[in-house]
Order: sequence, then structure tokens, then C-alpha cells
Amino acid sequence: MSSSTPSIVPPGWYPDPAGNRAWRVWTGTQWSELTRPYGAPLEDASALEQLRLVQALRRLVHYGIVSVYAGLGVVVGVYAHWPGTAHPTTRAFAVITSDVAFALVALGTACFAFAARELEGRWSLWQVLPGVNLMGVNALVSNRLGVAGVRRAISESVLLALYVAQFHAQPWLCVAPMILATGHATGTLSLIEQLVGSTSLGRSVAP
Repeated sequence: MSSSTPSIVPPGWYPDPAGNRAWRVWTGTQWSELTRPYGAPLEDASALEQLRLVQALRRLVHYGIVSVYAGLGVVVGVYAHWPGTAHPTTRAFAVITSDVAFALVALGTACFAFAARELEGRWSLWQVLPGVNLMGVNALVSNRLGVAGVRRAISESVLLALYVAQFHAQPWLCVAPMILATGHATGTLSLIEQLVGSTSLGRSVAP
């Protein structure tokens, strides 16, 4: 739905600008699809928090997870074939490719940082640390799904470390990032479905 309210209006519940007999959430920048009929209790804080969390998790699935694992895979692959190794690539290709990979990792790290902030409800130092926030978010998501998050994060950290350390000698380990990315995406999507189902957010968050 397009915005028709000035940006100075704070986020919250307002009469539906479409003319329906309902309240609609204004996010501060645009109207969402989240509505409540007149007379229903308006849980402003919890509804908006859930809205922001689902938005952050969807950005994580669409951009963050792919960026981090793709960037990491490229970095490890490039350094396994860096000029001076047994099977070198050209220096120009190695430098350009590694720069692109680091940019992908930075983008993904930012997505994980914002997801971690919404999951915890506040900012912490660990949330902005590459790798740490990846495993931290995975643990938080797993905990919300009723899975032992810390144990899962530790086991996946070991697999990731094995991949980074041994890829040059064991190229088949390239499957490790794909397995981890699939697991992270699946868990995050499950949490999104749980949040949407429990709070009736429905289509309130655009991808």
C-alpha cells in the first residue's frame, strides 16, 4: 500500500486510510498490511516489534545468508589459488575477486547484525562481529524453535572452521557452506512462519 501520511507521523495504529472499518499499522515510512478491526485490542509495542523482527529475518533469508556464505566460499577459494600456491590464478583476478567477496561478507554481516538486534531487542557488541553474529543468530533462532541453539552453533562452527582450514587439500569440503546456508535459511523461514502464524501478521511484511 502506498504511503499517504507525512513521514513525521510516528509508527503506530491509525484508522485505515483505505476507508475500511479497521486500524492499520503505519511503520513510520509506509502503511503495512497489518490491520485490526475496530474494537480489537491494539498491542502497539508487541505488534511493531514482531513486524520489525519478521522484516529483519526476511532480509536475512533473501540477502544475508546468501551473501555471507557466498562471500566466504569465494574468499576461501581465491586464497587456495592465490599467486604463489600450487595452482595459482592471476594476481589481478585474485585481488578483484577477493574484494567482491569481502563486500558480500560485509553485506551479509550487516543483515545478521540487524537480525540479532531484533531477536534480542537491543544492541550488543557481538552482533556486529563477522562470524560471531552469524552463529549467534543461528543459536537464537534455534532456541526460539525449541532446538538446542548453543550446541548447534558449536557444531556448525567446527564444520565451518574445518572447511576454511582444509579446503585447499580437500576440495570436496565446498559442500560445507551450502549445507550450513541451507540449514540457516530453513530454520529462519520456520521461525518467520511461526511468528506470522502466532501474531496474524499475514502479508504485513514485504520481502
